[in-house]
Amino acid sequence: MKKLKDILYKVSLEMVIGSTDVEVNNIQFDSRAVKASDVFVALKGTAVDGHEYVEKAINAGATVVVMEHTIDYQVPGVTYVKVLNAHAALALMAANFYENPSKDLKLIGVTGTNGKTTTTSLLYQLFKKSGFKTGLISTVEILIHETVVPTKHTTPDPLTINMHLAAMRDAGVDYCFMEVSSHGIAQERVTGLVFAGGVFTNLTHDHLDYHKSFKEYRDVKKRFFDMLPASAFALTNKDDKNGDYMLQNTRARKLGYALKTYTDYRAQIIENQFGGLNLKVNEHELWTKMIGAFNAYNVLAIYACAVELGLEELEVLETISKLDGVSGRFEYFTTVKDKVTAIVDYAHTPDALKNVLETINSIRTRNENLITVVGCGGDRDKTKRPIMANIAASLSTKVIFTSDNPRTEDPAIILQEMEAGVQPIDFKKTLTIQDRKQAIKTAASMAQPNDIILIAGKGHETYQEIMGVRAEFDDRKIILELLNSLNK
Repeated sequence: MKKLKDILYKVSLEMVIGSTDVEVNNIQFDSRAVKASDVFVALKGTAVDGHEYVEKAINAGATVVVMEHTIDYQVPGVTYVKVLNAHAALALMAANFYENPSKDLKLIGVTGTNGKTTTTSLLYQLFKKSGFKTGLISTVEILIHETVVPTKHTTPDPLTINMHLAAMRDAGVDYCFMEVSSHGIAQERVTGLVFAGGVFTNLTHDHLDYHKSFKEYRDVKKRFFDMLPASAFALTNKDDKNGDYMLQNTRARKLGYALKTYTDYRAQIIENQFGGLNLKVNEHELWTKMIGAFNAYNVLAIYACAVELGLEELEVLETISKLDGVSGRFEYFTTVKDKVTAIVDYAHTPDALKNVLETINSIRTRNENLITVVGCGGDRDKTKRPIMANIAASLSTKVIFTSDNPRTEDPAIILQEMEAGVQPIDFKKTLTIQDRKQAIKTAASMAQPNDIILIAGKGHETYQEIMGVRAEFDDRKIILELLNSLNK
């Protein structure tokens, strides 16, 4: 049990009806989870307004209600707290409730359009292999040293974040690496957290269904660096035109990494092939299992981050050379018999897809075909659909457009919007097969010896969501079964 007045520390209060000198059991923002003596925080969401569920929460046992506007339903014995921003209040309350666990470990946030999962996951591997107890909060999973916790969001809600950070603190974790999404920043999920460092990977076309404009999307990302304390470092990709913009108002120590620009941490690609990358990093040579220029940036970012956190340079480089790739990120399989290579990648933005295709094209000899299977998610940014289709068609030998996660949209309409982006010269390259499994099977059947198949968009995901129903679906599992049949 915690005192309400203690968990309201630093929260901007506009009005309080009732006592704050009461003990509360837990904090909830879902009325269905409320139990006796809980605090219910009424959040305004895009689809649901928590203020409509205050009565339900009180009937379930809530003794404190935190809200943005006053309500008619008031019950004696219940404390009502009016705040300016309920999302920010929830984040600060969550941090206070769990006794501000981010202060007790080194928390590093990674933000940007592409590369967040790879960068955080590689940092987790690096520090774990270096002998530290390490935590990870990513799209793929949450790791408390070696304990795996499933996750559904890139940046979880503030209660979940602080609960896991508290568990990490109690387990003696030294460092935690966390993906920080634009949604997470906009919805105040990282408010109240104390970061030891922030990393910016890049900024390209994504989430414009939510942010409405690229400027808004960019400015939300910048807010993360604005909130960093003076004791932290801010490390940005100087080759991205928005790298310097992120640093304009930060109090943190400003650092850069780049392949093309002179800055604090630099790298040069010496060799790029399916076996891995050979890099020159700050005058030291490094070989890594990662592939492609986009991974050269990721590797450079983790190197810079590790050095800034006090690890020895040569030891960091040696450890990086031993790191494995990240699940569903340029994950590839090759048949023994016909040498057909299948690559599964999470690329679901125009820039990410372009990076992967350009990487494959830079490695292949052009004597083999590149067959791309790609779709676009439903209930997401529609403007990127024709752009991604155009990129896939122009950079592949053959393209099969298919469903990704259509969610509540008609997959046939999504595919039509993709097809509209294909240039006339590329029409003959394209094929549309709505059923994703059938599309992958078709790609496998089309493949000749030494051909390359790229299956883009879902990566590590093990489900497909159609009309609100999630069914088991794993691109990797399906293509592996097909490749194994080709080996017979």
